[in-house]
Amino acid sequence: MLHKVNIAGMTMDPSSNTPIIILKSETDDHAIPIWIGLLEATSIASALQNLQFERPMTHDLFKNFLGLVNISVSRVEVCDLRENTYYARIHFASGEQAFDIDARPSDAIAIALRFSAPIFVDDRVIENSKAGEKGAEAMDESEEGRKWAEYLENLDPEDFGKYKI
Repeated sequence: MLHKVNIAGMTMDPSSNTPIIILKSETDDHAIPIWIGLLEATSIASALQNLQFERPMTHDLFKNFLGLVNISVSRVEVCDLRENTYYARIHFASGEQAFDIDARPSDAIAIALRFSAPIFVDDRVIENSKAGEKGAEAMDESEEGRKWAEYLENLDPEDFGKYKI
C-alpha cells in the first residue's frame, strides 16, 4: 500500500553535515528521514521556496525538456529501502501512454515538486525504516553522544514542522 506524504522539513545531520529531508504521511504519524546530497537539497529547497534562477538548474532543465515533448509527471514513489539505500520511481504520462523510471528519491522529489506531483511512500519502506530504528545503537558513547541519542529518541514528528525550510 502507498502512503501519500508531504515534506515535513529539511535539516542537517550534525555528525556528517549531510542534508536530511523528512517525509511525513498525511494519514498517520509515520516520518521517514532520507539523507540526500547537498545539490539535491538545494534544488528541493529552491522549489519549496519558489526561487527562480537566471539559468535553469538540472531539475528545471529536465522539467523544461519534458514540457517540450508533452510528458508530465503523474506521481513519485519512494518504493524500497535496501541496505540503507532508498529507491524511488518517477511515473510519467504522455497522452495515452504511461511509464516509470528508477531514480534516487532526492531527484524524484525535486522533480515532483516542479510538477506539483504527489509523493508516495510504500509500506515496505516504512516497515524497513522502522526495523532499522530498532536495531540502531549510538556509536558515540561520550556524554555528548548520549545527549544526542536521547534528544533524537524524544523527537516527535510534529517537531519537524517548527523549522523553516
